[in-house]
Amino acid sequence: MPEGWLRCTPESLLIGSIIFLSPLQSRAQAIKPAQPIEVRAEAGAVISHGNTDNQSFNAKFDYAREWRRWRQALGSSGVYAADDTGATAQRWDVRGQTDYKFLSKGFSFVSARYEQIASAASCESAFTLGLGWRFFDNDQTRLVAQIGGGYRHLHTRDSVADDGVTLIPGGPQEDFVEQGVIDFDHELNPNTRIRDQFQIEVGMGNT
Repeated sequence: MPEGWLRCTPESLLIGSIIFLSPLQSRAQAIKPAQPIEVRAEAGAVISHGNTDNQSFNAKFDYAREWRRWRQALGSSGVYAADDTGATAQRWDVRGQTDYKFLSKGFSFVSARYEQIASAASCESAFTLGLGWRFFDNDQTRLVAQIGGGYRHLHTRDSVADDGVTLIPGGPQEDFVEQGVIDFDHELNPNTRIRDQFQIEVGMGNT
């Protein structure tokens, strides 16, 4: 072998490979892959005919993704109902929440939502932050509770009272609110799941 060349034996190649791969393995362990994206969509309709005709339609969409200690969730839903006299319920909303996990089960969150109720001639927006706890969070069962406080803005439009004459003036209302949420999801079998969410929001104006 010419003088000045580096002689590479199988042993030296193995040692060099280990030294070269070690930083890559450490970085691969530090960067965890993103969790799968979760998307849920549902829709329903009820139509009845008889002495009176009634129709009811609803739809809901939810998106969630987890990345390291973060979890982002977005959602929207809408309801429409009508009878012989016309629309009896029209409501839709959009909402979003970001969680930061500081313990294995504990997290802090910030959330925002906007809701419009055409049947009540009102629209409402709220901004909340607080703390939560994941009692169960696996593929079969999810039970999460959270509590927080924030700000709510409610705007009502002018409306007419039941007597058809009296005018009820609308306007903006602003107050601080306290919010509590319990989210439950359980898989009974591969084809059946039970989902329910209980939410309460208490402010100076109304609940």
